[in-house]
Amino acid sequence: MQTILEKYAQLEKPFDLIVDLVEAIRPKHAQDKHSAVNAIIALTHLLGQSSQHASLLRNALFTLFNAHSSTSLLADLGIQPHTGFFSEMKRRIAHKILPAAINTKYLKDLFALIFHETDDEIWVQAIPDEVWANLLHTLQFQTVASTQTHAGFAICKEALEVLAYRLAASGLEQELHSAYPDLGDYDSPFISQHKEIAELAVTASDYAEQVNQIQVMLDQCQQVIVKIRRNSAQTGTSIRLTFLLQIMSQQIARMRLLLELLKGFQQVDASVEASVRLLKTLVSAECHKNDVAQYWRENVEILALRVTENASRTGEHYITQNRAEYFALMRSAMGAGVMIALMAMVKIMVSHLHLAPLTEAIIYSLNYGIGFMLIHILHFTVATKQPAMTAAAIAASIDESDGKSASLDKLVTLIAQTIRSQVAAIFGNVSVAIPTAMAIAYGIFILTGQHFVGQEKAHHLIYSDIHPLYSGALMYAAIAGVCLFLSGQIAGYHDNIAVYNKMGQRLKALSWMQAILGVNRLNKVADYIENNLGALAGNFYFGCLLGGMAGLGVLLGVPIDIRHIAFSSAFVGFSIVGLDFNLTFNMLLLAFISILLIGIVNLGVSFGLALYVAMRSRKLTFAQWPGLIYLVLSRLNHQPGEFMLAPKHNQLDEPVATHH
Repeated sequence: MQTILEKYAQLEKPFDLIVDLVEAIRPKHAQDKHSAVNAIIALTHLLGQSSQHASLLRNALFTLFNAHSSTSLLADLGIQPHTGFFSEMKRRIAHKILPAAINTKYLKDLFALIFHETDDEIWVQAIPDEVWANLLHTLQFQTVASTQTHAGFAICKEALEVLAYRLAASGLEQELHSAYPDLGDYDSPFISQHKEIAELAVTASDYAEQVNQIQVMLDQCQQVIVKIRRNSAQTGTSIRLTFLLQIMSQQIARMRLLLELLKGFQQVDASVEASVRLLKTLVSAECHKNDVAQYWRENVEILALRVTENASRTGEHYITQNRAEYFALMRSAMGAGVMIALMAMVKIMVSHLHLAPLTEAIIYSLNYGIGFMLIHILHFTVATKQPAMTAAAIAASIDESDGKSASLDKLVTLIAQTIRSQVAAIFGNVSVAIPTAMAIAYGIFILTGQHFVGQEKAHHLIYSDIHPLYSGALMYAAIAGVCLFLSGQIAGYHDNIAVYNKMGQRLKALSWMQAILGVNRLNKVADYIENNLGALAGNFYFGCLLGGMAGLGVLLGVPIDIRHIAFSSAFVGFSIVGLDFNLTFNMLLLAFISILLIGIVNLGVSFGLALYVAMRSRKLTFAQWPGLIYLVLSRLNHQPGEFMLAPKHNQLDEPVATHH
């Protein structure tokens, strides 16, 4: 590093000096923290021994900031633009494939050349703050001329003003005021912070007081953002509002850093601390500026939380606590069993027509979609719809537990309730779907003298279609599990949209519907749609996913299909009659095992995916998984009946919403 400093002693190429120094500090492996720390310590020692070298590096930094436009570096890097969520997503993907052109007029572009490795963030962040601070202290910024001090202040204040303008403009957005109407009742902190920053001057005697007042304004701005996010649990949210709040939070965080940096013009230590944090922030932002995955996570997090919370509230209806709720759930599942047998009958009838793949897929989708919607409207329950909902309820319980033993015991009880509720629903679906299908098939045979399902088709349905080893049934069951998971997310999303867009209120305002239905009937319809839009949409799209999957496989020429426990059991019922009840014990046993395995895969995949998304949306890692699993197995060993049959009375002190 001494050679590098001597090479650029005349300060003819300040940028090349910085680049070469960073190259010398950068470890061969980004995870090699010790090499990076030792390099910084060595450079600090070298600068401390030679005031000439310290002056050279200090002047190089000032030259870079003064000779190039630095506002974009301080005010743009790491802060999402207002171009919109999807426009920024498109830009990141495009620039990941083909990097943006470099314009040396802007310090932001030069910064990208200095920290050009995508893993630079790792070693920069790994170096302790005090090591960076020692390096900056040896540069002795307090000894620079007043002209350089004022120039530095002007650069920081210009960036701060740009951010203040943008934050004030964001604070005037109509969507923000719609989400938080109280903003119109008093002076907006988003406007006030801009006025305060415009009057900020380093020479003012009350400079520290001015900075503190700005910090108070920024605190108030952040409080508004927090309140809007908290209220979105009841009022819903949108991608645009989530994106806007994310930008505003980033702007406030950057403004706080710049204010701390400005304090350095009166207090050096504060400036050094802020400079280190700013450096780490900018390097991290540079490394992730085209990171599509991180961008997606940051912006859909709140929306995902709202979706899963809506699913959680729905999931609570599928968890039974006492025997009355348990048998009520079973009865509703039995009603769904009848509907499933009818839907399976329609599918077999359509398959006999040998239609074109696309036409067949559309009819299958409508059959399933409308059927599932009717099941919901009639207050029936499809067993496999539960996991995507109950997983969100369990994630919410994990969020509240914080690893406390008492809370973990409640969580185990909740899991036991969930499992037995699932058992009740599956039993209700299957126990009615099979005999209903048999009754339909036998009735058709009595009326027409012909089997509804011929022997060849019956053999195919009861053996080839669901055999766990030779038919690919378990893979298709996993695909159905993914469809179940997606339908749960779709339901939560539409529930969120219904609340956010005030769907019921807007429907009630339609004069032509008032004329057709009357005010009272329209109010009931509007309330029903607002409260059930998610469930209706989730059920319809679930039907479309199930019905269209086989057609998609045909169109793409790949083995894609679905196997669903309830429909597979109904098809077995049709096949039993088609074979004139001539089934061996081995065939019945194989059919039973196949249906059981299909159900386990359906439930396991949908529950696993839903629980993963629900926990990620809440930023949960839950280190107590081993302890929780042990407690569940221990409870299963000592009280197996708790996982199969509900007690007569509630177990939890705080009741979970019951099924209805």
